[in-house]
Amino acid sequence: MDNSSESESEVSESEIADYSEKPYKQLRDGELKVKVKVDTFKCPFCSGKKKQHYKYKELLAHATGVAKGSAARNCKQKANHLALSKYLKNELAGDAEPPRLQLTVYSANQSQAVVNDMYVWPWMGIVISPLRGNDDKSLLLDSAYWLKKLARFNPLEVKTIWVEEDSAVAVVPRFSGGMDGFTSVTELEKEYEVKRCGKKDWSYKTGDWRFKTYGWCARGDDYNCQGSIAEYLSTVGKLRSFSDISKEEMQKSSIVVDDLADKIAKKNEDYNQVQYKYNEQIISLQRVLRQKEELDQTYKEETKRMQEISQRNVYRILQEKEMLSKKLEYRMKDLDAWSKELDKKQALTELERQKLEEEKKKNDAVNSSLQLASLEQKRTDDRVLTLVEDHKRKKDEALNKIRQLEEELNNKQKLQMEIQELKGKLKVMKHREDEDDEDVKKKMKKMNEELEEKCSELQDLEDTNSALMIKERESNDEIQEARQELIGGLSGLLSDRTNIRIKRLGELDEKPFLKACKKRFKGEEAEVQYAILCSKWQETLKDSGWYPFKRVGTEDKMKEVVDEEDEQLKSLREEWGEEVLEAVKTALEELNEHNPSGRYSVPALWNFKEKRKATLKEVIEYMTLQIKNLKNLKRKRKG
Repeated sequence: MDNSSESESEVSESEIADYSEKPYKQLRDGELKVKVKVDTFKCPFCSGKKKQHYKYKELLAHATGVAKGSAARNCKQKANHLALSKYLKNELAGDAEPPRLQLTVYSANQSQAVVNDMYVWPWMGIVISPLRGNDDKSLLLDSAYWLKKLARFNPLEVKTIWVEEDSAVAVVPRFSGGMDGFTSVTELEKEYEVKRCGKKDWSYKTGDWRFKTYGWCARGDDYNCQGSIAEYLSTVGKLRSFSDISKEEMQKSSIVVDDLADKIAKKNEDYNQVQYKYNEQIISLQRVLRQKEELDQTYKEETKRMQEISQRNVYRILQEKEMLSKKLEYRMKDLDAWSKELDKKQALTELERQKLEEEKKKNDAVNSSLQLASLEQKRTDDRVLTLVEDHKRKKDEALNKIRQLEEELNNKQKLQMEIQELKGKLKVMKHREDEDDEDVKKKMKKMNEELEEKCSELQDLEDTNSALMIKERESNDEIQEARQELIGGLSGLLSDRTNIRIKRLGELDEKPFLKACKKRFKGEEAEVQYAILCSKWQETLKDSGWYPFKRVGTEDKMKEVVDEEDEQLKSLREEWGEEVLEAVKTALEELNEHNPSGRYSVPALWNFKEKRKATLKEVIEYMTLQIKNLKNLKRKRKG
């Protein structure tokens, strides 16, 4: 900062040109080196910048840009770079690369043109199209038609002129003012010259000239001649030599190049400043990162040291604590031993007495509980045995009555057959009665007596059969009562693990309902919804007005089944699924079979293994087995 202010105080804006003479002399005398290699240069006044090597044009742009820099720039720097710019232009101009593109363009164009020729500028061409007998004059005078036809030469616009004396249409295409326009008009002229339709050919008009189209580049003689074409050329253009046009284009290009060079130099300068600031920031950041790493390392080392000290202190404290704990434990053990000895000596008798009393009380309570349980078990066993024996006896009586009924029925059928046979024989005998055969009459009399005897015997059998039927109904009623007694007596003895147990027919199986609710709801909400759903459908099953059944089959095979097309059942399936529907169908079928009039669930002994009603025989066999198991268990307890 001090050097900068000191430099600015030494050189002012008005003294920059004078001060630049000193560094210019140093450069010229070789005190300050600029050229590094054949095509590589450096700025001797910007040694601290990142970029050190330049091409000639880059260095010239850099020097010019700094010399013309902003007012905020150091005046001494401006003077130094002004000297460098003059040195490059005056002393090292031979090392500059020529503007190859411009020179190539101009040299190529100059080879195509006579430098001293006068041309109509901006560049114009002339195309003559004579009017033939079948030609459309209005079409030939249409500028758009010719603009499209001459599009390959890229004209900017086209002017059509009627030439009365030649009965022809003159077309004047105008091209751009640069070298591109000259190239286009030259190509037009060459194309027509190759066809022998150039300006000379138009002048001579030999042969079938009216059937050709002629074209050439507009020059001074076209501009200065008489006629409508010359009038138009003099109105929109002017005469200029090719050399003048080339010089003007070169000057324009030079201005553009200089302007671009100034902009590039300014951009390079700005870039160098940004790069310089970037380098400073990088150096500063690296310094900060280095300091941070050092602080991190110091912090880690200090933390590690503190942790080691803390671990050593903790380990020492733990060792001391463990040693003191052991000492305290030994003292406590000694005190406990002394205390126990004293307690044993003072209260040994009292403790033994209390223990004996407690053990006696426990034994009395256990014995009492066992006796009560044994008595209760015995009463239950006796009650079950009585029920089983009573049911077995009633069953045997019912079976005997059924056998007796079957025997009576057979006898009755046999008597009926014998009576029919006798009646048939009597009919035969009546036909022979006219023969006055004494033997026949005797046989008829004997057969009538036998028939009366058989009819009397049949009447006795029917009376006996009626009495037996009444007894059978009474036996069936007794069996049903016995089943109800068994259901009441076994309700507390049958568990969920046995094959034979009590089932309420027509009652809903709640498991599918709970499963469906748990899928749809969570936690307590599932339990609540499950209880509501089960209660609703149990009440629906009791409704006698709802009869979701249909008949299937024919005549004697006709039976009722659940109608799944019922609206309530369809709605249930759609809302809760197939498993819930099956549970409701099963309950409906059980109600329709076992209690269709009441429509409420009834208890029944059920074989859960085979999914049907359990027979009395199965129940008695099961209870006999259970009684044997109880007796074996009782023997084991006594043993």
